Amino acid sequence: MANDRDIVIVGGGPAGMMAGLLFARAGLKVAVLEKHADFLRDFRGDTVHPSTLELFHQMDMLDDLLALPHSRLDQASIHIAGRQMKALDFRHLPVAAPYIAMMPQWDLLNFIATKAKQYSGFDLRMKTEAVDLCYDKSGRVSGIVTKTGDVLDAKLVIAADGRRSVLRGKAELPLRNIGAPMDIFWFRVDKPTGFGGDVFGTIQAGRFMVMIDREDYYQCAYVFNKGQADQVKSAGLDAFRAGLRSLVPDLGDAFEQIASWDQVKMLEVALDRLDCWHRSGLLAIGDAAHAMSPIGGVGINVAIQDAVTAANILASPMARGEGADPLLAQVYARRIKAVQRMQAFQKIAQDRVIAPLLRRTKPIEKPFFMLRLFNRFALLRRIPGRIIGLGFGREKIQSPEVPVNPL
Repeated sequence: MANDRDIVIVGGGPAGMMAGLLFARAGLKVAVLEKHADFLRDFRGDTVHPSTLELFHQMDMLDDLLALPHSRLDQASIHIAGRQMKALDFRHLPVAAPYIAMMPQWDLLNFIATKAKQYSGFDLRMKTEAVDLCYDKSGRVSGIVTKTGDVLDAKLVIAADGRRSVLRGKAELPLRNIGAPMDIFWFRVDKPTGFGGDVFGTIQAGRFMVMIDREDYYQCAYVFNKGQADQVKSAGLDAFRAGLRSLVPDLGDAFEQIASWDQVKMLEVALDRLDCWHRSGLLAIGDAAHAMSPIGGVGINVAIQDAVTAANILASPMARGEGADPLLAQVYARRIKAVQRMQAFQKIAQDRVIAPLLRRTKPIEKPFFMLRLFNRFALLRRIPGRIIGLGFGREKIQSPEVPVNPL
């Protein structure tokens, strides 16, 4: 029997799920493969930026999304040298939701899956791990091989399997490593009663921490020099907790909740991108095509923009029965400048702010000059708000929509 599956998408993260929704919405037959049994993994990005919220608004799904538990960040401040400095402002962005929705990623992914299942062509396969590619006689990618040995054929394979993508390695796509000076420890602590506000990060000489407000607890990202995880751990939990208390005294004894290193997960920060996102029969998007630094929390939103671009370029022609291969280069061409600009922004922040700060031993006696400017002039705070909130090369959804499944 001839294969009539249009697309296999490997990876059930934001890029893969959004691509699955958009291609199924256009009437294509799409299988999305997620290797885990569910989306419930902590310590993954929770920031749904204004650019992504606007995409749901375009699909008339924003109200449903915002009905899920979330908090809103429309301004952000940095605590430094004993002062709270206003750093960025999203409130003036020209979108329906000018703020970051702080929402657990598993809720976002389950929401997208629920919406996608309304379309008859959508097939979400949990506990299905792709480990290899398969090829036709001409050497074109024709599908994937799962860990259990099953072969899933498709007219196009989309690799959205993250920054350690198996498929991009199998396809021998060229990877450019840009580098990052830091790694991160992720952990959570319950939020004391009455503690809150728009403080998003706190800085001292040699270290800093970002705190993501999840209503009743904080998801914390403790930043340190790359390669020093073992050194931090070897000093012991008592020293780690004491350092956190000195960094954020207002959280007081909350850090005593960290009773084991098992509660602390390491994120090895990477900043890289593929020089080519495709080969015949295969396209890479999201972190598989470009790993973003955590700076600004933009990774989810850049990845989702990739999915929108891919659907805008490929969905209509594929729905008409045309081949995808001649169009794959267009996805790269439309997205690469936006990715390069955002990575350049992150690289500048890494090299000129984060790396010197992590090397610093002298106490910070007053806020940095740029923070003082942002704090004093409200208009200036809109600049980082726009870069982080909307990114570069923002797309509108132009792929078609077929009727949903009848109830």
